[in-house]
Amino acid sequence: MKIIHDIRHYFERHGFNVSSRFADKLGMGVKSIRLTFIYLSFATLGVSFFIYLTLAFLLKLKDMLYRKRTSVFDL
Repeated sequence: MKIIHDIRHYFERHGFNVSSRFADKLGMGVKSIRLTFIYLSFATLGVSFFIYLTLAFLLKLKDMLYRKRTSVFDL
């Protein structure tokens, strides 16, 4: 149990301090940095979902335009 506590303590001390250190370096507030990270994560998720929907629509459109032939003799 002590190993888990030591690992957690290490990450709390060194890993979770990223926003405040970044804000201190830029001279901004920590709240605005955290909100920026949250908004960017939602924006990147939205962009990837939009690309997925666009590709799905284009594939469906391609299937509607080009009819699949079951045999060589269906000319």
